[in-house]
Amino acid sequence: MSATSQEQKPAAPAGDSGGRGAAETDGHTRVTVLVALAANLVIAVAKAVGGIFAGSPALLSEAAHSVADSLNEVFLLAALRRSRRPPDARHPFGYGKERFFWSLLAAVGIFVMGGCFSFFQGFEAIQGGGEEKFSGYVAGLAVLGVAFVAEGLSLVRAVRQAHRQGDGVGDVRDPALRTVLAEDGTAVLGVTFAAVGMVLHMLTGDAVWEGCASLVIGALLVYVAYRLGRDARDQLIGEAADPELTGRIRELLKAQPEIDSVEALFTMKTGIDSALVAARVDLAPGMDSEEVEEVAVRIKRSVAEMFPDAGQIFLDVTDRRAAQESPAATGERGGA
Repeated sequence: MSATSQEQKPAAPAGDSGGRGAAETDGHTRVTVLVALAANLVIAVAKAVGGIFAGSPALLSEAAHSVADSLNEVFLLAALRRSRRPPDARHPFGYGKERFFWSLLAAVGIFVMGGCFSFFQGFEAIQGGGEEKFSGYVAGLAVLGVAFVAEGLSLVRAVRQAHRQGDGVGDVRDPALRTVLAEDGTAVLGVTFAAVGMVLHMLTGDAVWEGCASLVIGALLVYVAYRLGRDARDQLIGEAADPELTGRIRELLKAQPEIDSVEALFTMKTGIDSALVAARVDLAPGMDSEEVEEVAVRIKRSVAEMFPDAGQIFLDVTDRRAAQESPAATGERGGA
């Protein structure tokens, strides 16, 4: 006796508390991204003008950083809008992974537009040197001061958003919010490095300090891009759900009197708050097809109660003795 059973929970209607919660969370995240976008656009213009006026490579590197961040915020807004589309015939598991895709593009943008340009500016400054007027230093430091305040305010909002969602800053599930946190945190550090490099240049007259600051900013951006890209890659290729939760599901299955053994259990995140659960189990002998169906429905309901994010639950149930005695057995249990 072999049966493959699948359950897919319907999308939460507009009046559903889960749907309202997700929409409200997305609304807060959207505001956070818009605040970061507005701050980065203003700061990018100010840094570019100040960098050209002061002839500061560190400031121009920071301008490139802000431009990259602004483009990334556009990507994140697209992710928020597209990832909540309901499942359809072409995408039966929904569009939740759109967030991971756009987060990957944001990581590439940070690497190319931020990190690479910062390295270019740094090497150019170290090789070329150069002098600046005192007014240029003052203008550059003033721009960096404004940028520090704006980026700091944006970072504070993103941190509050993370705590409001019940996540620690290091454990944020939403890649859009995680990217904003990484960008704003990196921007605050980058502005600090740029200011230190500019002050040392002013005191020593040696542009190598600003060149080194640009190289440090570039290295920081490359590292952040690598971390964001690695996380997005893991989620795009099919990252499993939390191991502790997977273990609890396995224990739940083993505790069922109708199940002899759990042959396989797979989970995969299909979005920030949705996942797929698939299990292959051997049933106790002597059950007819109607009993198997009743058991499968009850087990899936129990899994759904334990794991509310499970949008799809697949249960492949097999009578092991029947499969072993059958001349048509292929050696892979439950595979039909």
